[in-house]
Amino acid sequence: MRGAFKIASLRGIPIRVHYSFLLVLPFLAYLFGQVFRSAAEAADVPPEQLSGSPYLWGLGLAVALFLAVLVHELAHSLYAMRKGGQVSDITLLMIGGVSRITRMPEGNKQEAIMAFAGPLTSLFIGGGFLGLFALLQGARSFNLQFAAYYLGVLNIFLGVFNLLPAFPMDGGRILRALLSNRLGRVRATQVAGMFGKGFAVLFGIVGLFSFNFILLLIAFFVYLGAEGETREVLTQSLLARVKVRELMMPRRAVVHGSDSLVEVAERMRTERRRALPVEEDGRVVGLVTLAVVRQVPVSQRHQVRAREVAQAVPSVSPEASASDALREMLQRRVPQLPVVEEGVLIGTLSQDDILRGLELRQLEDSNISGPWGLGPRERESPT
Repeated sequence: MRGAFKIASLRGIPIRVHYSFLLVLPFLAYLFGQVFRSAAEAADVPPEQLSGSPYLWGLGLAVALFLAVLVHELAHSLYAMRKGGQVSDITLLMIGGVSRITRMPEGNKQEAIMAFAGPLTSLFIGGGFLGLFALLQGARSFNLQFAAYYLGVLNIFLGVFNLLPAFPMDGGRILRALLSNRLGRVRATQVAGMFGKGFAVLFGIVGLFSFNFILLLIAFFVYLGAEGETREVLTQSLLARVKVRELMMPRRAVVHGSDSLVEVAERMRTERRRALPVEEDGRVVGLVTLAVVRQVPVSQRHQVRAREVAQAVPSVSPEASASDALREMLQRRVPQLPVVEEGVLIGTLSQDDILRGLELRQLEDSNISGPWGLGPRERESPT
């Protein structure tokens, strides 16, 4: 995701922080500091007995909230990996976190369980902290009491909020999984998306009349998330019906392993490609990208050969679906893949090729069965 940087890696999953997170952190610290006294009173803790300033507590609680979100997202990701899914990364954003799961576990049941794993983890952690808060009653450990109470409430809220049956919350994914066998994945996604937009409008109205900026912000992102999730699934549905052979570029853009990066750069310019397959002895040995070429100083490009910087990538069959090919590109973070048939390179497929093909297929299908090419039979058939 653009604008995000890696801070750690857990179980092979890169953990990234988006710059928007750094922008909202001081704001959340300020808000938590503003409600510090009322929060302490709700926990039945004398505010004057707590160490540190309200805004220092606010910063600590803001960080704790995002750590809770990270654990929530890890629960999704680890379950997905356990059931054969693939996770690209976890990114902490302005209003929460997102797990980029590039390959979902097979079956609607597994998807529902994976979606439920996050809220269940949050509820379990929240219950544990509230249980600790109860044990600390009478111990006069006011700092620990307040921290346990607030962490318990934050995690309970996170779990309950994400169980709302609407995209992009986890409850929306559970709803889609339950409806998919009857309505099909596309129609089930549309239903969950409509619920998401409905909740977004409700949050917006309440936030507007209560002058609650945070709720208005949540409403905005919930609406965008519901719209984005629906469009993504519709796009996947359309690409699943398109073969790589229909979108690929014929075999003309290729370099040899012995070519210098000066020759590679010139070939990229003339072919207008951001990546080129590297071939040796009649077989593809990797992919050289524009980003890699740029990393080598101009004065050294005569000396560096394509084989030295080629990135190993899998090939794709011309009979594979464009959806599978795009998923592989996103997982590998490469702009294109070589297309190989019976061991011979016959072409290349880039993300730009897929986008262009998608736009043309949408135009073609809209003349037949309306937007996105979803005719009556496809809307009703289960997946």
